[in-house]
Order: sequence, then structure tokens, then C-alpha cells
Amino acid sequence: MLSSRHSIAITAFTLLATAVGAVHASADENPNGGGGIGCQLFTCEVEVDVPGQSGGEADGTDSTGVTGGGGSSGGADDPYQKVCKYELADPQPPGGSLDWEGHEPGDGAVYKQTCGIGDFTNTITRMVWLAEPPAQETVDPAVLAQRAVDSMTLLGPDVASPRAAGKYTVGVPMWMWVEQSATTYGPNTASASAGGITVTATAKVSKIVWRMGDGSSVTCNGPGTPFQASEAMAQSPTCGHVYSKTSAGAKNGKFPVTATSTWTIDWQGGGQGGQLTEVRQTDVQVAIGELQVVR
Repeated sequence: MLSSRHSIAITAFTLLATAVGAVHASADENPNGGGGIGCQLFTCEVEVDVPGQSGGEADGTDSTGVTGGGGSSGGADDPYQKVCKYELADPQPPGGSLDWEGHEPGDGAVYKQTCGIGDFTNTITRMVWLAEPPAQETVDPAVLAQRAVDSMTLLGPDVASPRAAGKYTVGVPMWMWVEQSATTYGPNTASASAGGITVTATAKVSKIVWRMGDGSSVTCNGPGTPFQASEAMAQSPTCGHVYSKTSAGAKNGKFPVTATSTWTIDWQGGGQGGQLTEVRQTDVQVAIGELQVVR
């Protein structure tokens, strides 16, 4: 029977394993495969025979200690790459502590080492002695800020007026406004963390540019003002437009109106701060007619 042997080294820093030895089950005894477990102090090695495969002994070993499959060792895109982080123990252990690994206080230092695979869903922590401070991976707060923004749901304007089903007239003031929510206007807040740094970003729409379909555009620095019947023929005090021609000659008899919102995002964290910008758009078709005078 052809088989490949996969050897997985599992180190449990919080487990005190006092049994030294191994329990072996051969492939001959189990037609579905076999293997064995060998344990020493703090370390267990698990070996598994997988039926129907061969060549395992010549395969490479990746950063987790897993052999077989002929894969390359852990690289920057390897989801199983082991990553360790270090934090200086404070206070330092007393002289004579096993954490010093035979060294004296002042000779190097003791650190809390936390190692994980991939996204650090599972981690192992232990105390280690190091002669020199470890090289820590630096995290750019601006990168975390963009990650926080990417986790938000930022949409185009939720246009309340003009409505696609509305009836609008040449020479009559049109009031434009949008509904406000966290996803369509803000504020919208999210955070992202890595390497002991947390960045918080807050996004809000700073302006909306309306392209009215008749060649004109209107920039509004707010959500606009909802129309009230009591306003009659008055123009909007914050965001409006007056059409001078009908949409009869436009495609489908309607003007294509585009509302483009600019999201301004302020972020802070890691001793830094900055501003990012995102743009979103909403389209609506608007029919503009003429006022009919009955004589």
C-alpha cells in the first residue's frame, strides 16, 4: 500500500506533558491508514499515514511544520504562515526564574510571545528570553483607516425629491433633498485593529452635486430642505433648481438626473490622523412639462 507520512509538530506552551514515548498504529493493522503520537516535555509529534499517496518523505515542510503535498514554504500570501508578536514583560521576572532561561536580569529581557496562524483566530502564548529587542512588524495607521472604511456600507444619496413618479413644470422651483441614514448620508463609524493599533474612522457626506440633465448642475452642502405646501412657489433655501425647458426632447421624455455624494472620512489612531474621501452616485429620471393655460 502506498502512503505518504505527514508529520505535524504541535507545541502547547501551557501543557505540561510528562509522558515520554509513543503509541504507534501501523497501516498494516488499519486498512484505512495509520500513524502514531510521540510526546516529550512541552512537545507532541503526530504522524499520520494517508493511504493511496506516496512521496511524502521528499516533500517540503512549511512554516507550521506540516510536511507533504510538495507545497512551498510559508510566504507572504500563505494563510498558514505563523506570525509571532512580542510584548516586553512588565515587571520582569525575578532573578532565578525559569523565564530567564539561565540568564541573569539585565542580560537581555523576557518577553511575552504570542504566535498565531493566519488571522490569529487561534494563538499560543509563552514567556521567552531574548538577547535583543525583537523586530516588530510596523502597521501603517492609514492602511487601517482604509480597512475601516472598506468595512462600512456607504451608498449613494437616497433621493426623496425629485421623484421619478413626480410631476414637475418649467419655471416652477424644484426642491431637492435626500433622506438621511448612516449608510446614505452618515455619520457612519467603524474601527480596524492590527499590531496593537486601533484606528477609528467616521464618514459623513459633505456635499451632493446634482446634474440636472438639462446641462446645468447644482452643488448642495447639505441634505436639502423638504418642501412644504405652505411654501407655494418659493425656491428652496438650501438646494433647488428651476428648469427653463421641458424634457420632451430627452430620451424617453425624461431628464437623467444624477446625484453624486462626496463622503468625507476623518480618522484617528496610532498617534496619527487624516482624512479620506469616497464618492457614491444615484440616478433618477425626471419628466418636466409645461404649464397648460386654459382660456
